[in-house]
Order: sequence, then C-alpha cells, then structure tokens
Amino acid sequence: MLLGLVLLMCAAPCEPASEALLLTARPSRPKEGGSMTLTCEMQPTSQKLDAPVQFCFFRESQALGQGCSHSPELQLPTVWRKDSGSYWCKAKTLAIRVTWSPRIQIQVQGVPVWNVSLETQPPGGQVQKGKKLVLICLATQGTGNITFSWYKGALGLILETKTQRSLTAKFEIPAVTDSDTENYFCTADNGYHPSISEMVSVTVRSPVSHPVLTLRAPEAQTFPGDVVELRCEAQSGSPPIRYRFYHEDVILGSSWAPSGGGASFNLSLTAERSGNYSCEADNGLGAQRSEAVTLSVTVPVEDRKELLASGVLEGLLGTLGPTVMALSLCCWLKKRMGRREAEDPGRIPPSPVPQVPNYINSAVPLQEQFVYENVNVVSGDEVYSLVYHRQQERQAAVDPQRTHTSDQNASAIYFKLKKASPADVDYEDAM
Repeated sequence: MLLGLVLLMCAAPCEPASEALLLTARPSRPKEGGSMTLTCEMQPTSQKLDAPVQFCFFRESQALGQGCSHSPELQLPTVWRKDSGSYWCKAKTLAIRVTWSPRIQIQVQGVPVWNVSLETQPPGGQVQKGKKLVLICLATQGTGNITFSWYKGALGLILETKTQRSLTAKFEIPAVTDSDTENYFCTADNGYHPSISEMVSVTVRSPVSHPVLTLRAPEAQTFPGDVVELRCEAQSGSPPIRYRFYHEDVILGSSWAPSGGGASFNLSLTAERSGNYSCEADNGLGAQRSEAVTLSVTVPVEDRKELLASGVLEGLLGTLGPTVMALSLCCWLKKRMGRREAEDPGRIPPSPVPQVPNYINSAVPLQEQFVYENVNVVSGDEVYSLVYHRQQERQAAVDPQRTHTSDQNASAIYFKLKKASPADVDYEDAM
C-alpha cells in the first residue's frame, strides 16, 4: 500500500509530457442577460491518449455546471455582470492524470438603461377621488438589476424605490385624495447612469354635489314679459361643469362653467311659464339634479279679458263656420243659375210671381203668402225651389179714393232655399 502511494506521487513528474489544455469563450465579451459557451480544447501531441477524458469547468474556485463530464463544452444560458471573473478548465483520465488550462478573464458587458417613460392608469392622468392610481415606469432597454424610483412634484419628493430584474415596475396609490393632484416622474438605473422620465400631470377629480337652483326676478311678483335669471350652482365638483335648466322636465337650455362655480340662464316669461323649474350639474363623473322650485306668473285682468275674447272668437268661428259656408253655397248657386238662364234663351223662365191686390179697410183679414219658384236645381234625388215669403203691411186709410197699393210699397219680400217635395214640383210645373 505504501508502494502505491509513492508511485502515485511520482506519476506526474515521471510520465512524459501531457497534452496542454486551452479554454475559450463564445462570445468573448458576452452581454448581460445573454448566453455564453465555454470550450476546453486539448492541444494534440505526438503521444495519443487511449483512456477516456473527463472535463471540468471553474469560475475562480467554484465548479460550474453539474460537475465533470465527457463533453468538452459547457453552455451557460444566462450571464450577468456578477458572472464576470477568471475561468479555467481541467481534464482527467482514469489513470488519475490531471491537466489544467490557463486562466482567462471574462467581463460580462451590461446594457445601460435607456428611454425611460412614466404612464398612468387610468390613462390620461384623470382619476376620480377615492379610486386607485397606478404609476408605471418603463425602460426601453437595459440589463441586469434595475433600480426604479418615483418622485412627486418639481422638487422631487421621493415616493418609492424598488430594484428588480425587469424593464417595467409599478407604484400604486390605493385611494387618491385632492392632495395627490401633482406632477410625477420616475428614474431607472442599472449601475451605469440613471435615466429620467418626462413629467406626467395627475388630476384628481371629484363628482359634483347636488346643485341648488335660485330664481332671481325683478320683483317679488312676476308678470308676462319679465326676464328671470335661473342660477344653478354645485357646491363641490371638479371643473368643467355643464349645467342644464328644465321647466316641467322640458329642457330650456344649458351653460358651461369651465373653471367651476355656477352658471346662469335668462328666461323671458309668458303666461304659460308658470310651473316647476329645476337644474342639473354634470362633470362627466355622474349628473346630479336640484330640487324643484315653483314659479307663478301673474296675468293682468286686461290680458285675461283679451285671452277670453280670443277664446270666444275662436269658439264662434268654429261654430258659425259651417253656417257661413252654407250661405256662401246658396249665393254661389243663385249666381250660377242666373248665368245659366242668360246663356240658355230657350230655357223656360220661371213662373212670374202673381200679384196679390191689397185692399184698404177690407174686412177680409190679411194672410201671409208663400210663393214657390222652381229653379230646377237638382242634386241626386233632391229638387230645390226658391220660396218667396210675402208679409203684407196694414196701412191706415189716407186716401179714400185710392183702393189699391203696389206690392213694392205694401209688402216686404223675403226668400230662402227650401227642399221641394215631389208634389211641389208638379204644382210649380203646372203653373
């Protein structure tokens, strides 16, 4: 046994010179976050080794991979700057023959952080009071561990710092308040130099409160023709605010308040403007309606009479309209019949109205006379006649010798249009 140990100690110097090893790296200057391949190469000599060889790889004094293997290559999937250092390899055989390669220095190259920006959620930097705000810091490129920091205001009040191996990091404010309305920016640094984002403005918006409607009139009592100012104002709410004005739920108009506060709407009154008025405020975070305000418009007595007369006149026109049309039709028929008689000479003229003598101081009582004149107006099965109504007038005996008076002085003649029965038609034709 002692002899074996002596032979082992004297093996390396007593044997002929062994093959030299050479360690190489691809790429020779790897970038941080990339891969690297190590190769342990044996330089050929005149003596050939028949025994199998195992290869081992080291960084400084730390073994790499899963230990020694028969492969002369070792793949490192990802390297970082902390992996920079001195690398070497060794080869050994079953005869306990060991050879070491020269050491090589490998420096892992890092990529500086570049093009940092800050984004917000919700987008646009508009966030409702009490809601969550997320500030997202992003870098277009950069390797290794990156330290992100968030700042508030132009003076750069630091809010949060975190380090992680990522190009994106988030900072959250769970429930924003009015004091969180400010400018924000962030920085990212991976050891080379920090990169700063642009400023981003964040506005915390509050929904409007229930508005209050006020009516401002020239006097306590309003009349038609007066101009009333409708003033609507919400005590709280982020601008801009849009106000809408209503009369009995019918919109009258709207007005904007770009910087907050209230808005007004001028209304010229009429007799129909009495009723309930209200307004609505809306800034995009929910509309709020005011309580209703009642306005009474006083109508003077003279105006009431005019309104009443106008209503009566309209009623009369509606009632008498058919009657006026009927009278117009009668006049038109009479004129039309006159033109037909003038155009048709062969037409049989109507029977002359018989003259009835009037005797003064006659014992025979005077009676009303009805005289029919057939005008041959036929509409379907209906025949119409003109009826003359003669009412005799009684006069005192002024001249005893004069016993007869003319019809023109003794009576008044009226006429009207009357539907004739078949018997009347026969009778008139007979005359």
